[in-house]
Amino acid sequence: MIHPTAIVDASAQIGENVKIGPWSHIGADVTIGDNCEIASHVVVKGPSIIGKKNRIYQFSTVGDDTPDLKYHGEPTKLLIGDNNVIREGVTIHRGTVQDRGETCIGSNNLLMAYVHIGHDCIVGNNTILINNASLAGHVSLGDWSILSGYVLVHQYVQIGPHCFIGPSAIILHDVPAFVTAYGSPGEPRTINREGLKRREFSAEQIILANRAYKLLYRRGLSLKEAQKEIAALGDDEVISMLLTSIANSTRGIIR
Repeated sequence: MIHPTAIVDASAQIGENVKIGPWSHIGADVTIGDNCEIASHVVVKGPSIIGKKNRIYQFSTVGDDTPDLKYHGEPTKLLIGDNNVIREGVTIHRGTVQDRGETCIGSNNLLMAYVHIGHDCIVGNNTILINNASLAGHVSLGDWSILSGYVLVHQYVQIGPHCFIGPSAIILHDVPAFVTAYGSPGEPRTINREGLKRREFSAEQIILANRAYKLLYRRGLSLKEAQKEIAALGDDEVISMLLTSIANSTRGIIR
């Protein structure tokens, strides 16, 4: 299952039924789980742990050092879950000791061609990053979020779960849960109604999410006033998800 032209370091741990294509390089301290497929001309460096049933396409570089100037060769990590699709030319860097020392990617994500995941990022589960979307260092991307093509996300930004970011948007501040943002810089437009439908939130929950969004963005309230009014809507999942994403903001939310 390993092509004879592939170079696999003796310390690499390769699971069962793993396919490694021609001219790929699997470096030291790399673990690849069962049933992964590594195409031709892929570079995987360590320390990296890659879960099961991942597919990595040609010309991707996974687990390399970050070019961040504060990095000086420390043994940081990359952790990747299961069932991810990493398309052509994707770059994913390991962490830095100035943060958690790890870049973490969950499971069931689709990273399309030429996506970049910077050092110390945390990518949740079931996300989609469309061609050329880029996360700078220390970015957090919530479950089920979608980044359109050519989206640029500033370092330390947090994007909540179920968000949708429109094409070529530049995101400089945190985006609360289930918010749709467009523009440069990114601005809130509406809730991600279609995304919530697909995730089987009820019609009542979507109406509630829309009410909360209007309190946050359409009533001229201060942030503290909006949080208080949103909390008064009840303890439904969409309310707690929105309030948690606001409370966890470190850069301030887009408004």
